Amino acid sequence: MNLALILQLMWSLGLACKDIFALRNKKDLHTPDNLLIIVMIDWVVAIFMFSAACASASLTIFFMWDTHLCGEYSRLACRQFGLSVVLAFITWLLQAASSFSGFWLLVSFF
Repeated sequence: MNLALILQLMWSLGLACKDIFALRNKKDLHTPDNLLIIVMIDWVVAIFMFSAACASASLTIFFMWDTHLCGEYSRLACRQFGLSVVLAFITWLLQAASSFSGFWLLVSFF
């Protein structure tokens, strides 16, 4: 999960820097080649985010229901594990929405 989130963070920062550069130099980012690369990497990042969220959910279910570690060890923050899984799926949904909107923008060029 950490690797997927670091990849998401680096990709978002890279796009922010590219947007700032384009705004300062009055460049157009809506070229088909540029948009194709952005959409492809957005899809890859969305797939990584989904796989990380699913892996986190399976581990949380394993800890909470299968091994009953939450009942035996009160120091484990099992509710926070569940909250982090929910937030991971929300992050994935936002990334997927961004990927789909970029795809439709790319389709409008052709």
